[in-house]
Amino acid sequence: MDVLMISPGYPAEMPRFARGLAEVGARVLGVGDQPSSALSPELLSRLAGYQQVPTLWNTAAVMQAIRPWLSQARFERVECLWEPGMLLAAELRSALGCPGLSPAETIPFRDKEAMKTALDRAGIRTPRHAKVASAARAREAAAEIGFPLIIKPIAGAGSSDTYRVDDERELEQAIARVRHVPEVSVEEFIDGEEFTFDTVCAGGRVLYYNMSWYRPRPLEGKQKEWISPQAIALRDVHAEDLADGRAMGFAVLEALNFQTGFTHMEWYRKADGEVVFGEIGARPPGARMVDLMNFACDIDIYRGWAEALCHGGLSQQIERRYNAAIIFKRAQGNGIIHRIEGLDAIRRKFGSALMVEDLVPIGQPRRDWIQHQISDGYLIVRHPDLQTTMQLADDVGTHLQLYAG
Repeated sequence: MDVLMISPGYPAEMPRFARGLAEVGARVLGVGDQPSSALSPELLSRLAGYQQVPTLWNTAAVMQAIRPWLSQARFERVECLWEPGMLLAAELRSALGCPGLSPAETIPFRDKEAMKTALDRAGIRTPRHAKVASAARAREAAAEIGFPLIIKPIAGAGSSDTYRVDDERELEQAIARVRHVPEVSVEEFIDGEEFTFDTVCAGGRVLYYNMSWYRPRPLEGKQKEWISPQAIALRDVHAEDLADGRAMGFAVLEALNFQTGFTHMEWYRKADGEVVFGEIGARPPGARMVDLMNFACDIDIYRGWAEALCHGGLSQQIERRYNAAIIFKRAQGNGIIHRIEGLDAIRRKFGSALMVEDLVPIGQPRRDWIQHQISDGYLIVRHPDLQTTMQLADDVGTHLQLYAG
């Protein structure tokens, strides 16, 4: 099978998906805006060809760039697992006659207003919402929905340009901050715990799913620098208190007629038990959360996704053995990382429960914690018991510190 992969070198997880495709027998040809010199030797070894283009945001130009391949390749799949390139992938599928999401089917996964409107029609509980393109309409929507509310980009990903608004003063501040965004969604603020429902599907069948828990909810973690945000891939995805969210996840996939690939959905559970849809992308989660799935089950879901895509099945046995947590760290101070405290003690105490440590090394500048979701690095831990996993994660948050100056 010939697979055209858009942006195989970025974001950081994409080479692992390219590797998965190659391992299940696909011939992978990549197109991206990076020079081939920026791609790792390992990635280049997985690609049958690579074409650099000046921009990925001109479908006709990308089509022209790959045209020489069409005499030697019969593309059966066009894949992009990076949110901004999804519409390009859909347009290339239409041009090449490949299966997968069409441009019309892609829009509800990219446009948050279209997404929620489609789910409203299916009877799925979504936050009250409005799509706005002007300050005046934002004020009208806020009056209709009521405070507190959330303002976020229609086509955004993660928590970028997302603001909680509690009153008219904060509304004006948020409007000023998102003036560079063409369209935003004004939504009811849902106060509750936030979870994910992530799937690998083939032919409309869910072959694998994961449920993760954000500690705290991402918006709060994005607003307070001192927090070490966590995400935990839960071992017991069949727990009763997750049942309504799980059912909602399956209903959302059916309502949007998703067939094959990766999905990442976020949802809320309020204090009274009500579950509310958040948003969904036809892509995997970022910020190393696919690695959490692997550590929770001792599987390779990068390869599993590729197998679902190319062969319509999943040969790996899913045995949920662990809760796996990732903890992101933010250095104190600004400038160059000059000291890391607590890491040796964590290594000794955690032993085999510590799976990954990937921190900005001493002597390197700290990252912009607002722009970089993984901040100044992360640790991954796992344990069969959820309470123990939470304690390990909290120990990392409290006792591991990076200092910059």
